[in-house]
Amino acid sequence: MTDAISAGNNPPSTLGLSADEVLSTTRAVRKRLDLGRPVPRDVIEDCLRIALQAPSGRNRQRWDFIFVEDRETRAAVARLWRLGLMAPPPASGGTGPAFSRMNFASEQWGRIAGSLAHLADHLHEVPLLLIPCLRVESRAELDTVRGQAGAWGSVIPAFWSFMLAARERGLGTAWTTSHLSYEREMAELLGIPYDTVVQVALTPVAYTVGTDFKPGPRADADAFAHWNRW
Repeated sequence: MTDAISAGNNPPSTLGLSADEVLSTTRAVRKRLDLGRPVPRDVIEDCLRIALQAPSGRNRQRWDFIFVEDRETRAAVARLWRLGLMAPPPASGGTGPAFSRMNFASEQWGRIAGSLAHLADHLHEVPLLLIPCLRVESRAELDTVRGQAGAWGSVIPAFWSFMLAARERGLGTAWTTSHLSYEREMAELLGIPYDTVVQVALTPVAYTVGTDFKPGPRADADAFAHWNRW
């Protein structure tokens, strides 16, 4: 496996999916990542050009993407991610179980858990890891709901746009957040200024084994819609 994202000479190819197909079939890919196929840099840059058009608060465009390609650094990032995966989830502060439309006793959840374990075993082998970040004046900006909404809303659309563009180009991604339990340690590893740059997530980026992804199981649309009142 190559350490670097090799530069390609041909323009990035696309799958020719419709907008609806891209939106409904962009899956969290964990087991079907091609660990032996390098990702050309021009494909990543093409996805990045799509992400640039995502909206951000007041058009400040204060997000940054860190692409980790070096083998040793990928291994160190993967170690912190695994530590976060084993850390207890943040307390909800509620008195009962957290709300979920997912049945955690279902076969579907069993498949998700199995694919997550597979990713944990192989994350260091993925040719490229991406950590999206947000610039802030200080972390106090995240102390209020309004501050958080404005902050996350200024980076998540760009990250999601990148993932959609990756799907159209035959690349798989998976939105993960477990390493954020060790965000400061990750900042030290990657030279991120912790006080003014907030990490948001981490995704593997690799070509997929096959491209025949389908819409995932979801609750009925009526379960999500509220008209005029809750």
